[in-house]
Amino acid sequence: MINVQVQRNGTENTTNIIRRFTKKVQESGVLNKVRSIRYAERAPSPYVKKKNTLKKIRHQEEIAHLVKLGKSLEVIKRRK
Repeated sequence: MINVQVQRNGTENTTNIIRRFTKKVQESGVLNKVRSIRYAERAPSPYVKKKNTLKKIRHQEEIAHLVKLGKSLEVIKRRK
């Protein structure tokens, strides 16, 4: 990442220094990069993908079994 520095110019006001600093930070794009990384999720591992897939398949089989038995859709929805 890029470090942003601002030097004081002679008898410059502190508010002007802060204003220049915030402008430099916005121009550099550091905040956008950090914010994009902040909430990024990791990709699930192959084990987790497999576990979730097997869970979905078991759930679909259970619903198919209940439909075959003639259970009402309300019972099937409550079981989710």
